[in-house]
Amino acid sequence: MQRADRTIIEQLQKQIISLQKREQGSGEEPLRIGLGEMEAAFPGKVFPTGAVHELISYSSEEASSTSAFVSVVLSKLMQPGGYCLWISNVPRRSIFPPALKAFGIDPGRILFVDAARPKETLWSLEEALKCEALVAVVGELTELSFSESRRLQLAVESSRVTGFIHRFRPKTENAVACVTRWKISPVASVPGPGMTGVGFPAWNVQLLKVRNGKPGSWQVQYTPKGLEYILPEKVIVPLTEERQTG
Repeated sequence: MQRADRTIIEQLQKQIISLQKREQGSGEEPLRIGLGEMEAAFPGKVFPTGAVHELISYSSEEASSTSAFVSVVLSKLMQPGGYCLWISNVPRRSIFPPALKAFGIDPGRILFVDAARPKETLWSLEEALKCEALVAVVGELTELSFSESRRLQLAVESSRVTGFIHRFRPKTENAVACVTRWKISPVASVPGPGMTGVGFPAWNVQLLKVRNGKPGSWQVQYTPKGLEYILPEKVIVPLTEERQTG
């Protein structure tokens, strides 16, 4: 019995090591995209790439803020080059392609696909996430079951593509296989020095769930200089290299 137990443990250890190697990209150095202090919430303080992230919104304002935040992350992922696929249900796409230039993204490097039915959106998502030629895939839909999300996660484990699933007004916040769950909502902007009226777009970023990490909440704003953190006392903190690695 003891020998059998030892054999089972050894087999499990080999499986765990194999899974860890797959998640780490076969020994490659982790890609640090520089999102500042929120990266401390992730395992190894590195934003999980080659994984699927879930974002949930319930209003048009939240959907716009969510798409803007995804665009910020995409701009980091696409800096070295590469292409992205953005898949939506007709007639609702929560991003205006020319606006991507404000986040440093060339809209010509993103292929937009409008699917007629949710089933087609899900199928397109799964197929796109298998494509190693892409850097990232964004999918906009409403419902996502655990088994469906598991298929998406399995797809990226071999391709190493990063997926973003934006669920707009889901019936329930059911359990899924995605590595994170986010909620992004707009907050009142903070005018900068010498500015009057409306300031730069600002969001409350909630990381509700993260596998092997620590959930958190941050207020940020996006300026021509990039992402900045808003402290509780309404102090604006630029995203410097020191804060990124601290």
